Amino acid sequence: MRYLTFALTKGRLASKTLDMFEKIGITCEEMRDKDSRKLIFTNEELKLKFFLAKGPDVPTYVEYGAADIGIVGKDTILEEGRKLYEVMDLGFGACRMCVCGPESAREVLNNNQLIRVATKYPNIAKDYFYNKKHQTVEIIKLNGSIELAPIVGLSEVIVDIVETGSTLKENGLKAERAANGKQCMEMLKKMPEDYYDMILMDIQMPEMDGYEATKLIRHLDDARADIPIVAMTANAFEEDRQKALESGMNAHVSKPVDMNMLFKVMAQILKK
Repeated sequence: MRYLTFALTKGRLASKTLDMFEKIGITCEEMRDKDSRKLIFTNEELKLKFFLAKGPDVPTYVEYGAADIGIVGKDTILEEGRKLYEVMDLGFGACRMCVCGPESAREVLNNNQLIRVATKYPNIAKDYFYNKKHQTVEIIKLNGSIELAPIVGLSEVIVDIVETGSTLKENGLKAERAANGKQCMEMLKKMPEDYYDMILMDIQMPEMDGYEATKLIRHLDDARADIPIVAMTANAFEEDRQKALESGMNAHVSKPVDMNMLFKVMAQILKK
């Protein structure tokens, strides 16, 4: 009987994948052994094989048939551009792709000036700036510590994935998260009117949901009432989209989020 072969991304994503497998009765205890030097792990009972690979290599193994199934981040799928079929979103390892920089970068971004962009994702960055924002940029490929680039003067901004935003915030870059609609309102009122450029608004949140928060923002008596708001929600039906627009949001993006679609929506709103 032929084995079904999985290519797993090394690191935290592999650990979460193994947790998921164990919940459905698929075990491979050897893969948990950090001292193991084995390259391929086998579950003889279920005729499964597993191997660990660097994220960017996983799509390559699948495209060329060395693995039947790959588990990798959406950022890697978009960046590598391989001829693959994305079966499903497993719902863990959620991050967002951000363009981030110090406060001084706001003007050059808004005015579409020639800037340098540091990133591990040159293809994603190029697609966003050239095809969606229509801004000429010089893209600098880095392999780690991307947030360091604006600090040392290598680039004006970065394009990188963000999970919590803590690293960016610690280094003077602006990507901030609110736990719910109430906190979003508090953060918005606390800062100057032009501090935030856009709000990516979840819908189902404790204390105050996205609809109520949006309605309150639209009734503010200053420029903050006009801040662009994009709904990001698993509620993907047409009536959900219509409800988001009726509450005052500018656009609706369904989860799991297609980063290309999100960038396109953001670019369209900011160009208006």
